[in-house]
Amino acid sequence: MDHLPQKQLSTDPCGPNMLPGPCAVIRASPALPSQPPVPGPHLFTPPEVLKKQSGLGPTQVPTKGKARMQSVEDRSTPQQLASISRPRPTALGTKTASKTSKIPLESSKDIDLIPVCIPVPQSANVLPHSSSEPSFPLNYPQSPQPYLKPTLSPNLTPSLSPKPSLNPQPQKTPLPGTSTKSQTQSERPGGENNDFRVYIVTWNVGSAVPPDDITSLFGPNVSDGSIDMFIIGLQEVNSMINKRLKDVLFSDQWIELCMDTLSPFGYVLVASQRMQGVLLLVFSKFCHLPFLRGVQTQSTRTGLGGYWGNKGGVSARMTLFGHPVCFLNCHLPAHMRNLEQRMEDFESILQQQQFEGGTATGVLDHDVVFWFGDLNFRIEDYDIHVVKCAIESSKLPLLWERDQLNMAKNTEAILEGFMEGPLKFPPTYKFDVGTHTYDTSAKKRKPAWTDRILWRLRRTGSPVPTHNASLQRGLTSWLGGATKVIQHKYQSHMGFTISDHKPVSSLFSLHFPFRVDLPLVELQVNKEWCKASDATVRFTVASTYQRSSWDWVAIYKVGFRHHKDYQAYVWAKGEHATQVTFLEEDLPRDDCKYILGYFSNIMNSIVGLSSPVQVTKQIIYLHLLL
Repeated sequence: MDHLPQKQLSTDPCGPNMLPGPCAVIRASPALPSQPPVPGPHLFTPPEVLKKQSGLGPTQVPTKGKARMQSVEDRSTPQQLASISRPRPTALGTKTASKTSKIPLESSKDIDLIPVCIPVPQSANVLPHSSSEPSFPLNYPQSPQPYLKPTLSPNLTPSLSPKPSLNPQPQKTPLPGTSTKSQTQSERPGGENNDFRVYIVTWNVGSAVPPDDITSLFGPNVSDGSIDMFIIGLQEVNSMINKRLKDVLFSDQWIELCMDTLSPFGYVLVASQRMQGVLLLVFSKFCHLPFLRGVQTQSTRTGLGGYWGNKGGVSARMTLFGHPVCFLNCHLPAHMRNLEQRMEDFESILQQQQFEGGTATGVLDHDVVFWFGDLNFRIEDYDIHVVKCAIESSKLPLLWERDQLNMAKNTEAILEGFMEGPLKFPPTYKFDVGTHTYDTSAKKRKPAWTDRILWRLRRTGSPVPTHNASLQRGLTSWLGGATKVIQHKYQSHMGFTISDHKPVSSLFSLHFPFRVDLPLVELQVNKEWCKASDATVRFTVASTYQRSSWDWVAIYKVGFRHHKDYQAYVWAKGEHATQVTFLEEDLPRDDCKYILGYFSNIMNSIVGLSSPVQVTKQIIYLHLLL
């Protein structure tokens, strides 16, 4: 990645107000103390089924017909592989299948059957957006106002926590003819600064080596801090044995590229999950870290009857400011004829993925579910010449009507509630690698919208909490109504040519009726560290927070990549301890901006952050004397 351009680092937790020059790391982090290694969530979580600890039953999902009521077969012996039947959970009943009338081929007579391809983009890297795509300015949010306690010393800087508030936020009046809970619009994202902006990318990379630069994949405003969270779902990441061994010993090339691209703008890797070639990454602005809680990941294999992970789904769930949200990246079976198998695999993924604790134990229990990936749905009835000419003639609505996913929404109960924006971009599969031309091989695959991004809102609100502690833990979302989702952009990125698929992205705004924005741990530090005695961190712990003797406080350079990317750390031992002090030899030697973070061993996440701290050259000079 040494060929990537150097980017400036933003010290403002939610905006680019301060831009210091790049700082080089002079030496590696000091050696760890003699205590046992710091446990924490691995960047690559093994795909094991989490054991439920709550008393709630498993999530039930709707099914279709008696043929889907088979139980999960015992997969302990390979001899059963030939007789595997997919599990078909039964719970919420079935949805009456409405007969979808097929459109006769005569309806396409008005199309000029000219065998042409889609236009080649002007740039080799990025295709200019079509005029039909919405264009709007993205406003980056204001930095949260520090919550200053009256007892703080004037020389101390408080945590990066906004003033706590559980009051419902004002609700926007829905547009005429739109849903009261979800809309698709082309206006600028988020009419209010309180909206939480999520940018999702899905891409089947076809086992290709990552390109030199993927910055354009994250939109034109990636550097202004207007996006709160980036979600990246990849399929067919190179999973050959020699490549997987290299990834285990070092790091996956795609993860490194995404961190190299997003961390200079203040985004931190919160969660990652890989199942062979299916990879899911979650990045968040670092100022949100104390309010992203209950982070868990899951994976489900569906290839070869559940034994192989080339197909299946990986997910990451968490509570965002008190509201449970789940991101599900899937790679479903290919080919036109396997529509039924796609639906069966999707139902299996929903049933098998269960999470620990809280009220959202299953995927569909979350307030918001984002479902994306290479879903492999195809266009029925029309032959390849009709499809290509419809694309060239900009008659995409004709193809929407025969898209398998759109038709399945009318007949499959499992898809009830899932929404998708209009497909105003050409089909993203299948292309000749290295070109912008649809498949010209002997197979001549028909173009299709295989790469999709959908979302779903829970029908009912969460249960009313019995005490404030439940609300502060972020397990409920009942106050002030339901979470609302608005889609602002749904587009493809036709300029990337390393794969036979084109990437697809979508920008959403999540409007929460309230926010749980009181951090569990607040840190107070000196604004400037000029001498070793300044390296003392005081912290206040919420009454509901469960401490551990393995909690620790770390020094992070602004622009850090993940929670283990620290410069130094000290243990926050002692049940009643209220401060820690860093040793002189552990202090960083760069004249840069740093952030202090409190890591919870039990919650496996950062639960408290300080404001930026300036380490001056005086401390660096002390290092030289030592």
